[in-house]
Amino acid sequence: MTTAQPTAVPFTTEDYAARMARVVEDGRSAGLDGVLVTPGPDLVWLTGYQPTAITERLTMLFLTTDHEPTLLVPTLERPDAEGAEGAPATTMMDWPDGADPYDVALGLLRPDGSFGVSDNAWAMHLLGLQGALPESRYQSLTQRLPMLRAVKDDNELARLAAAGAAADASYEEILKVRFSGRRETDVAGDLADLLRSHGHEQVDFTVVGSGPNGANPHHEAGERVIEVGDCVVLDFGGLMFGYGSDTSRTVCVGEPTDRIREVHEVVRLAQQAGVDAVRPGVACQEVDRAARHLITEAGYGEQFIHRTGHGIGVTTHEPPYMIEGEEQPMVPGMCFSVEPGIYLSGGFGVRIEDIVTVTEDGGTRLNNTDRTLQIVG
Repeated sequence: MTTAQPTAVPFTTEDYAARMARVVEDGRSAGLDGVLVTPGPDLVWLTGYQPTAITERLTMLFLTTDHEPTLLVPTLERPDAEGAEGAPATTMMDWPDGADPYDVALGLLRPDGSFGVSDNAWAMHLLGLQGALPESRYQSLTQRLPMLRAVKDDNELARLAAAGAAADASYEEILKVRFSGRRETDVAGDLADLLRSHGHEQVDFTVVGSGPNGANPHHEAGERVIEVGDCVVLDFGGLMFGYGSDTSRTVCVGEPTDRIREVHEVVRLAQQAGVDAVRPGVACQEVDRAARHLITEAGYGEQFIHRTGHGIGVTTHEPPYMIEGEEQPMVPGMCFSVEPGIYLSGGFGVRIEDIVTVTEDGGTRLNNTDRTLQIVG
């Protein structure tokens, strides 16, 4: 019997127009005369347009305080841009091969203005703007508008929830798969297939860290053959309806040792403490502090070697970050991971991760599979 796949409500022209208006106002409040967006996640979020090929030809969305939103594209790519979901929310301009696209900027930007620019903008484009407007100034959007995409609306939250549920279903099925005697890449391939079968259009990562490889948080699944007695970190996710999933669980092949049980329980309790710290108005760093305190008290502080969490949306890693020094208060609609871990070099690693969204009175997990140590064959 085939299970019907969930569907997503399309974003409207009004959704994109409201996002662009908000960015202009947020930029104004941050002292910017405008925000310049090149191909990448910010452009997709603001317009629905994702060029089929990111080339040396300039594509840029101009969001300024004194012009209507304007999308500048190469002439040969204009038909695709006009067909994007949010195209009607912008004025469209194009430039032909052989022309200087930076001449167009002269009419769209204040010559001495201060502008936020996408972090992934090509250096050649930024230098081209500076050459055309030598008195202009540019700053990273992550530095000036770090919360650009952080607070999700109901439609975005629904997509994130669907992606989380699909990742959960994939985990439930991977527990039935044989681990022992197979390579990490074999299990990683199973995870990727499961994510796609449950609706993911894109698989971004399938970490399978067995035995000592689990002590590397970003271990790429390799040729190591998984053995009975191995502790195995599973960390996997991708995009569904354009929004991310990201979850981690740690399993044991056969009966775990007392040390594995001990470390896993410390991480489980730390992860719960991090989730319990989620509530509106509280600084993001408090999530990290709550999880890190418990791990440190258990004697493993030096083996917890990364931040406790990261935001998620149209990319799997984006602001806000759950780390000491991040004083940004949590706001309803923010979504981020809570993923403490302990990594024992040469031994094994344990990580447990859920995506959590901030609600009016706390936080809600978007991943709900069993967090106790599961035994696999």
